[in-house]
Amino acid sequence: MLCVGMGFLVPGAISKSAGSAEKGKALFAQQCLMCHSATSTEKKIGPGLKGVFKRDKLTNGKKATEQNIRAHVDNGGNGMPAYKDMLSDSERNDVIEYLRTL
Repeated sequence: MLCVGMGFLVPGAISKSAGSAEKGKALFAQQCLMCHSATSTEKKIGPGLKGVFKRDKLTNGKKATEQNIRAHVDNGGNGMPAYKDMLSDSERNDVIEYLRTL
């Protein structure tokens, strides 16, 4: 992916507008909803994700930054599968954009 940064293209950079929250919502329903709530912070199998980008820390103790949330989606952990090879870059961007809306 190429994004514009400071007037030039940066290979591999991720833009905040790189994904579609609408598409991400559909992917979340297919891939994530069985383990994570989008409307609550209550735990299902995994933690509820309402307001995940507004939290100080994630359940793994890391800061709730896009980089850390994206790394957890990509690499999984604590029972969550890694989605880096299951979803395309574009699909993962869509999920991240949807998580911002929670």
